[in-house]
Amino acid sequence: MITKHRILSLCLFVLFVQFNFGQTDFKDQLSDAAIALTKNKVTYDPTYFSIDYPNGDVPSDKGVCTDVVIRAYRALDIDLQKEVHEDMRANFGLYPKNWGLSKTDKNIDHRRVPNLMKFFSRFGKTKPITNDPKDYIPGDIVCWSLGGGLTHIGMVVNKKSGDQQRYLIVHNIGGGQVVADCLFDYKIIGHYQYKK
Repeated sequence: MITKHRILSLCLFVLFVQFNFGQTDFKDQLSDAAIALTKNKVTYDPTYFSIDYPNGDVPSDKGVCTDVVIRAYRALDIDLQKEVHEDMRANFGLYPKNWGLSKTDKNIDHRRVPNLMKFFSRFGKTKPITNDPKDYIPGDIVCWSLGGGLTHIGMVVNKKSGDQQRYLIVHNIGGGQVVADCLFDYKIIGHYQYKK
């Protein structure tokens, strides 16, 4: 005989499975979108561009590290330009003042690592920074300090290092949008998951 308790337990189990598969699907889609970016020839170019809003992008053959993350999310219909701009406009005082600006700039705000870190910490999940490669899974966003005030960002993807010990990163640190085994090459200063 099926009791109310069993029905409730079964319903909760089904919801749990659907939620987890939904999360996995999104992370895999995000990872796939980042990997797909590596097929495009992109020159590292930190030039300031005036771009459309919303869904604006710099020329497709140009970009920096943040553009990898922005473009991967855009492939899943999430516009970080719009999301970051709207939050910065409403909460400007919460965001870094590294550039001496007194107001938002929808052309560049989302293309700055410290701004993305603040946004992801506000609306995503902040994950622990560890030295254990198992803590970094596909779809995670990792931020690094390169020293001298320089920051960097990339996305963990579902391809493994040659020794199978860690997932690889899609990023652009000067050589275009590439897949690299660089998770622990720099000092990690941020670790996030974000799904709108």
